[in-house]
Amino acid sequence: MKIILSTIALGLVFLFTTGCVQMPTEKQSVVDLRPQISFVAVQGHHDARVFVDNAEVGRVGDFIDGVAALRIIPGSHVVRVVSGGTVLLEERFYVADGVSRSFILR
Repeated sequence: MKIILSTIALGLVFLFTTGCVQMPTEKQSVVDLRPQISFVAVQGHHDARVFVDNAEVGRVGDFIDGVAALRIIPGSHVVRVVSGGTVLLEERFYVADGVSRSFILR
């Protein structure tokens, strides 16, 4: 009888102590190292259109420095910002992985 009670007690101890243990967890995430560009609009120009490599990608207000950025692929690009019929900025630039580039519009 002592052996049965000892076995039951040992089983209960094992059951309650293993319930307190949390299984190890692993967190995985993907880092996005694509380069990004943004704009500092000194005189407004938030409605000016942005073109990267002759493709329209949005408004300047969509990519304000410190708020949001446009992710692009690494390499050489041409950025052009147009407000109405006026070209505010046209520049060829090169960016590598992990680079953030800001353009100032005056």
